[in-house]
Amino acid sequence: MELDVDLAPLRERLETDGLDGYLIDDDASDADQRYVSGFTAPDPYQTLVTDDGVHLLVSGLEYGRATANSSADSVTRLSTYDYQDLVAEHGAYEAKSRALAAFLEDHGVESIAVPQNFPTGTADGLRERGLAVTVEPEGIVEDIRATKTDWELEQIRSSQRANEAAMARAEELIATADVEDGILVQDGEPLTSERVTEAIEITLLGHGCALDETIVACGADAADPHDRGSGPLAADELIVIDIFPRDKETGYFADMTRTFARGDPGEEARRRYEVTREAYEAALETVEAGATGAEVHGAACDVIEDAGYATLRSDPSTGTGFIHSTGHGVGLDIHEQPSVSPAGGELEPGHVISIEPGLYDPAVGGVRIEDLIVVTEDGYENLTDYRIGLEPRANN
Repeated sequence: MELDVDLAPLRERLETDGLDGYLIDDDASDADQRYVSGFTAPDPYQTLVTDDGVHLLVSGLEYGRATANSSADSVTRLSTYDYQDLVAEHGAYEAKSRALAAFLEDHGVESIAVPQNFPTGTADGLRERGLAVTVEPEGIVEDIRATKTDWELEQIRSSQRANEAAMARAEELIATADVEDGILVQDGEPLTSERVTEAIEITLLGHGCALDETIVACGADAADPHDRGSGPLAADELIVIDIFPRDKETGYFADMTRTFARGDPGEEARRRYEVTREAYEAALETVEAGATGAEVHGAACDVIEDAGYATLRSDPSTGTGFIHSTGHGVGLDIHEQPSVSPAGGELEPGHVISIEPGLYDPAVGGVRIEDLIVVTEDGYENLTDYRIGLEPRANN
């Protein structure tokens, strides 16, 4: 999969620091590795960025795919450096160090920068072979990844369309359920968090997406922002559904949360829903290039505090109220830069962020509303096309 990637800022940093290259040693579950190499493999492989290109070192098993599918300028087999003979003579650890050192030498590299999560053993092995290895003080590639290209935005839009289809299926199940003894019932059986989650997963698979987990949490469970939820869903209770799927081919995430209630959750729950919606709208109105994530978060906090609820800003020790940040970057990781939080820096065109204020109290339940947006020069574009409403509806 060839990504549309601009690594000029990374190369400029290497030149400024007087380093020959930037090296990643990881599998494709690492977003930086996937982004820079444009390649996916389940086992670790090495990606080298120099002033003349991106170069991969892979096993023979992955060579054909890497040559055909990666965005690298060159791909080299481990066997080029007699890797198996090195393993037999020196063991796997030293064999890797010797082969990787030879690979770097072939590309004229004597000094490298590496990410903070670079394997210590690999770094030590290269140093023992005379290479200068510098651990970067900050996430250079993560910062580059924060600004999405047009191609990346299309992938995220696609993932969000799948997300919306899954949310519609979940909402339909809640809207059309019967109510028996205060419990939602579908097809004669209790409608549980697990059943709704399964329906979400099946829908996502049909759209080329998957997820490791999702949130379908009811009542007191929904008062914990990261409680996945379990058991029967109840009438007259708040139900938080947070879906964050990843496209199986491109790796790009989407993210969306809606809160529903089948029946009447009570006056206080409805008030909390409206306050959360107002906070969400205030945060959106603050988003534009040049604003900071801290300012966007502050706008949400202002609304919630003015309504009489605690935030971590007004009470850092509170366990109820607004107890998380307003949002985060979304891309190849579900949580990445930039941050929409008290420490959030300046927003730039192309930043994709979630806006997701919430209110939580075990005595009432949880409310969260979340859309995914991209920052533009004069505001934002909402990448989410899904209505906001407390009462669930079928056939969205």
